[in-house]
Amino acid sequence: MLRDKKLKNIVLKDVSKTYNGELILEDINLKIPGGQFFALLGPSGSGKTTILRLIGGFEQPTQGEIYLGDENITDVPINERRVNTVFQQYALFPHMNVFENVAYSLRIRNVDADAIEKKVHKVLRSVGLEKQIYKDISQLSGGQQQRVALARAIVNEPEVLLLDEPLAALDLKLRERMLIELIELQSTLKTTFVYVTHDQFEALTVADTMAIMNEDGHIEQIGTPKEIYEFPVSSFVARFVGTTNILTGIIHKNSQRTQIEIPNLGTFEVYVPENKKWVVDGGRVLMSIRPEKIEIRKSLVEGFSNKWLGVVEAIVYHGRSTQYNVRLKNDQIIQVFEQNEEHFEREVIDYDDQVYLYWQKENVVLLEK
Repeated sequence: MLRDKKLKNIVLKDVSKTYNGELILEDINLKIPGGQFFALLGPSGSGKTTILRLIGGFEQPTQGEIYLGDENITDVPINERRVNTVFQQYALFPHMNVFENVAYSLRIRNVDADAIEKKVHKVLRSVGLEKQIYKDISQLSGGQQQRVALARAIVNEPEVLLLDEPLAALDLKLRERMLIELIELQSTLKTTFVYVTHDQFEALTVADTMAIMNEDGHIEQIGTPKEIYEFPVSSFVARFVGTTNILTGIIHKNSQRTQIEIPNLGTFEVYVPENKKWVVDGGRVLMSIRPEKIEIRKSLVEGFSNKWLGVVEAIVYHGRSTQYNVRLKNDQIIQVFEQNEEHFEREVIDYDDQVYLYWQKENVVLLEK
């Protein structure tokens, strides 16, 4: 940790933002816990970067207030906020070496030269660049340049670090490695990280807590990565985070059990948690079931709550898993993911095979009406 500090929550209260008469954000209420790695995930145009810019002071809300701890920072200028930002384009100074890039903000604040030396060396060690300290920016790889941008952002010891798609310019392998390094850095610094991305893999990897935004600039759900993935509250979240199968059905509910009738397919058992009071007898609902929650077999298997019969239309090899697209008798295509584990003997499934799809009632999530 660079210094001891009291961790402060970031709170947005009834925040809206309009650009040229177009409503980008509407009545956003959001609490980002201090010291957490928080991710804002959503499609392009959902307003997630706008939230970041509002927290950073690059934009002013049309209405609403923004707090850092107990302080209302809505009208506080950028240079007076203890908030720093790392953008997708790192904007490093090409004519300065690594040391001077990181030291720049300290110099313009007239920090003592000895203190600058100590601070820059310390922060470059924290991001693993102590051996590149006097190299020119042009001599660095993309991942190293990204670390310089991080070092420059944290050398002033901000209370909040905003990251706007910081890994978008990196290739897949480097991006995966940098995600782990970001997690380790945040854990060391105990600084609040707010990470904006449209990449679900990135958000699920780094976040302690995440918020899912839709195309209309509204927050659909806030929770841990596991809560978001396992228990989506809407079809938008279920589809946007991971892959899922969505089916429409009618609820049949009595004191003993709950079933869902899917037109032209049959009636199947489902589990309804206590908090879903809106699931009532005769109600029309959407149900979501993840592809990896479904077992695919050519033979009958005991012990499952439900089964469908279908025909294999496509097989896609993904390395760690194989994807099967199966057409049911109601013409709906169901995706199934099966792990490729050599030590298990699996039936050989081919195109046009008739297969059974087995699933447990507990693996279904009932979504909105």
